[in-house]
Amino acid sequence: MPHYGQFCTVARGAEVFGELWTPLVIRELLCGSRRFNDIRRGVPRMSQTLLAKRLRKLEEVGVVERGRGAGGWEYRLTKAGEELRPIVIGMGHWGARWVGSRLKKEQLDAGLLMWDIRRFARVEEFPGARRTVIHFNFRDARAGERVWWLVVENGSADLCRDDPGHELDAIVESNVRALTEIWTGDSDPKTEISAGHLRVTGGGREGASLWRWLGRSTFAPSRRTMPSS
Repeated sequence: MPHYGQFCTVARGAEVFGELWTPLVIRELLCGSRRFNDIRRGVPRMSQTLLAKRLRKLEEVGVVERGRGAGGWEYRLTKAGEELRPIVIGMGHWGARWVGSRLKKEQLDAGLLMWDIRRFARVEEFPGARRTVIHFNFRDARAGERVWWLVVENGSADLCRDDPGHELDAIVESNVRALTEIWTGDSDPKTEISAGHLRVTGGGREGASLWRWLGRSTFAPSRRTMPSS
């Protein structure tokens, strides 16, 4: 953990919050991840060893607490950790308004995109009386991350890499950039379909129901209202 050698509380707070990967680990906890592997799915490029180290540090300073859950060890934010919520949310909106721009190739990640879609899907908008299955096919994703199935049933969403064998309600064929930029608010389905980057089968007329079900990133509204200069 970095030490600035100052009594200033901005410096002391930055020593905890400003370390590499720490804001993203806290973001995952704020989004509801509890188990180690779930947290890691939100920071796929962070090593398992480093994640364990960061969690131990956050536990030591009283931001995170670890306890036994039904499925093993779980991590939860303490009151001190929960007080970071407006800071993390504010940082996301600030980044969307002032830093967000056309993403570089190395910033595109189909797995992280699908994990984000899964946890923020508007399950209350899906048909409540039956199972809904959406198949995603990324033509340019890394091997092992090209096909996904989002299964929504009984008010919860599950993400599968293997075909669950259920009838499909919609199929989304896209490159990673197109769906990412729709999700973040940089683009829209009609633009990407017209450009040939996206194809949607099912999901209502012109996919209208699909986009209502999925919604967009929490920070997309700020991205769409980004100042022009």
